[in-house]
Amino acid sequence: MEFAPLDEIRVVDLTSSLAGPTCTQILGALGADVVKIEHPQRGDEARAWGPRFFDGGSVLFFAANASKRSLALDIKSEQGQEVLRRLVDRSDVFIESMRPGTAERIGLGSEALRASNERLVYCSIGAFGRRGPLADRPGYDPLMQAFTGIVSITGEADRPGVRVGTSVIDFGTGVWAALGIVAALHERTQAGRGRDVDVSLFETGLSLVGYQLTDALETGNVPQRYGTAFPLIAPYEVFATLDGELMIAAANDRLFTQLCERIGLPELVDDVRFRTNPDRLANREALLPPIRERLAQQPSAHWLTVLEGIPAAPVQNVVQAAEHEQTRASGILQELAGMETLALPLQIDAERVAHDRPPPLLGAHSAEVLAELGYSPDEIDALADAGVTHLA
Repeated sequence: MEFAPLDEIRVVDLTSSLAGPTCTQILGALGADVVKIEHPQRGDEARAWGPRFFDGGSVLFFAANASKRSLALDIKSEQGQEVLRRLVDRSDVFIESMRPGTAERIGLGSEALRASNERLVYCSIGAFGRRGPLADRPGYDPLMQAFTGIVSITGEADRPGVRVGTSVIDFGTGVWAALGIVAALHERTQAGRGRDVDVSLFETGLSLVGYQLTDALETGNVPQRYGTAFPLIAPYEVFATLDGELMIAAANDRLFTQLCERIGLPELVDDVRFRTNPDRLANREALLPPIRERLAQQPSAHWLTVLEGIPAAPVQNVVQAAEHEQTRASGILQELAGMETLALPLQIDAERVAHDRPPPLLGAHSAEVLAELGYSPDEIDALADAGVTHLA
């Protein structure tokens, strides 16, 4: 049975890049009618973010814009504003990612839009949020990874900090925005009025360093870089084998005992320096060398068999992860427009929540949406001739 709890919800998506589109792609996969507003000539800037390009946009665009309809619209023109207002008045959610104050300046703030649609849920995605000395600053994922401390704790201790290899802040912000919108829609069924939902890349970044930040607030200590290791548990990191690498997570005393016994180092269990996790953390430099030396003597497959039942995983590249039988068995891969991409990491009643259509070409649904808003064919053609819209 199709799981589409938002099938009567219309979302006006005035976002670009990755955080906002991630949010609206989630809502679309949950059944919402997402109308993506794009510039008639350029479209979403992410359409041009390569290096891999597909029909209508880049791989980044393709991965975050399924289950949407594209309405090409010049929202700075008077006619474009009229179209957008008519659409918003017939919608349930409006989401934007403009710099603070811009939406209000061009008449698209929450108060202005809710004046004619009090049930509208209005979501803003910002860089630093609405308050504070940096509220008017722009921001992207890597800037916020730097600003919130993520870069400083990522990488090897003897090298400069590095950016996390995926856009964790953008993706996280999109999920938080979707959660806030769904919660506001749920409340609206009783209250009858919409809410303002605010999320920011900055606050998402802070949430991702939650335990490090909490410790820093209490002690003033600056968290360090530990490479693949986890600073609160040992041994809990990547170890080299004869032919590869394994991530091993001996997260408690029982697992540590089993690890040592199975790799042939039972003497470590009885060593007073390693009896508890606090002991092992205090003596990490003495604990790790014998484990590293032993694991380097056999290939990864050997150790994965020996360590059955102990949390351990091979370090794979993305191609290996994509081609692994577990990935296929999970059902998370979905074919869209002749290529495979990811459905949502969500199942309901053992059924995968998937996208219902591929990412749209720029303006692919302009005529369709405008007709739904009451525009005649001649009026639609006139808007296209004036450059207010683009008909794919």
